[in-house]
Amino acid sequence: ETAEQRLSIRIERRRYDKPVTIVEGFDLSDDELQSIASDLKKAVGAGGTVDDGRVELQGDHRARVPELLRERGYDVRE
Repeated sequence: ETAEQRLSIRIERRRYDKPVTIVEGFDLSDDELQSIASDLKKAVGAGGTVDDGRVELQGDHRARVPELLRERGYDVRE
């Protein structure tokens, strides 16, 4: 049930001080995670990946991502 998954969103700085938006807390299959990652990447117009059960998006998308996830029924902690 999506509403029971409490997601957290944070920023990590990577190489060359580039921000990466990390979304964690999913309880989904890899396929579902890939599908969400793909949706989010399209929505924010950025690259990204799925790593170790979390979605990583290139850039700082804290402004957009919580809203996008809530639209899909997730509970997002900010």
